[in-house]
Amino acid sequence: QVQLVESGGGLVHLGGSLTFSCAISHSIFSRHVLMAWYRQAPGKDRELVASFTSGGGRTYVDSVQGRFTISRDTTTNTLYLLMNNLKPEDTAVYYCYVQYLGSVYWGQGTQVTVGQ
Repeated sequence: QVQLVESGGGLVHLGGSLTFSCAISHSIFSRHVLMAWYRQAPGKDRELVASFTSGGGRTYVDSVQGRFTISRDTTTNTLYLLMNNLKPEDTAVYYCYVQYLGSVYWGQGTQVTVGQ
């Protein structure tokens, strides 16, 4: 059973920056693991924000391209999401996501609120 524990959310001013961390309980970094960040804004469906591809590349939803960066540290089993130039529309609950050996795992969710 893989466990994901998120940290780093909170209230941030318009144009500010924030970094999420997702601590993963097992060393599962490999090309067969899918890792991503999702978010869910009030009244909206959960959407994929950023992910690592099977080849190790990175993909982003258009609305965060150039502002957000997904990264990972294999020595500490941690997944990160660096968010710059935050906008009100980035306000949401953010979730880390891992797909490993046919099972899907979610973090507990962390709220980000971008204020004026």
